[in-house]
Amino acid sequence: MIISPLESAFLRACRREQTAYTPVWLMRQAGRYMKEYRDIRAKMSFLDLCKNPELCADVAVTAQQRIGADAAILFSDLLLILEPMGFKLDYTEGRGPVITGRIASREDVARIPEIDPVDSLHFVFEAVRRTRGGLKPGMPLIGFSGAPFTLAAYILEGGSSRVFEKTKKFMREEPLVWHALMEKIGRAVIAYLKGQILAGVDAVQLFDSWVGCLSGDEYRQYVLPHTRKVIEGIRKGVPVVHFGTGTGNFLKEFRMAGGDVCGVDHQLPLDRAWEMIGYDAAIQGNLAPEVLLGPVTEIRKEVKRILDLAARRPGHIFNLGHGVLPATPVENVITLVDLVHEMSVSMRTP
Repeated sequence: MIISPLESAFLRACRREQTAYTPVWLMRQAGRYMKEYRDIRAKMSFLDLCKNPELCADVAVTAQQRIGADAAILFSDLLLILEPMGFKLDYTEGRGPVITGRIASREDVARIPEIDPVDSLHFVFEAVRRTRGGLKPGMPLIGFSGAPFTLAAYILEGGSSRVFEKTKKFMREEPLVWHALMEKIGRAVIAYLKGQILAGVDAVQLFDSWVGCLSGDEYRQYVLPHTRKVIEGIRKGVPVVHFGTGTGNFLKEFRMAGGDVCGVDHQLPLDRAWEMIGYDAAIQGNLAPEVLLGPVTEIRKEVKRILDLAARRPGHIFNLGHGVLPATPVENVITLVDLVHEMSVSMRTP
């Protein structure tokens, strides 16, 4: 019987150790596809939910137990860290997050406070402790943060974007201010993730959700040094999953930022992605989320394809190439987890 998360299939895979089966968890594991989550959201705003540790723990634990995933992930939001940094954060129907706060000069960056997350984000750490207490013994808990580039892009765009015109323009025209902003965000992210680790998470994921809008040269020049500094600054001994979307054109450079596990989207075949990042890292991915909208026969086919591409090499964590889509039937998610477990066990049997 597993009595410590350290011996769980998920953390063993992070360390590229042999596992009896391929571990699986999903981004947006707790989300709108699940009735339990929708029932809670019908009673309160998203931000109010994120700041309620008891409900955050309930949502995260319920999701892990309902689908049988091999890890729980903290229920929170990438952008909560921006509020103590002096930016106003709102969520609107149809538009998503709206961030208010002007960054145009080095003086604007200098006015951003160095955050003390223990005080300003205490509700996140309490959610970690409550989630940890609600999980069965041995079940790993994943914490997370947005990466510096993605957080900077949200700030400069004022929310989500398709082309990131403001971010790219600022990056090229004000490189000194850009680097100053990235350094300040990076220090905040390090403090935030260290706080989550001290509160009880067993691994952390760094989400660079928007970094795929860049070229490889832009990534190397404007992003890589800052992400690498964040990953190096996190307490050693806790696995770091470094995830980005649209990174296929510069996956080798993305890997250079570090981390124990490289999370990849579904744009590249898993075997090609693993070859690019190198076999000295574990890999996480990479089923296309829309597959879960289809029939079980298609889910089974795609699970087998990805497991075949992983070739039973230690260090594969099954996940989606992005988050679970809201229209996904929860029964399909449960089926996916069961299939990954069953099929990977049979593939390991001599």
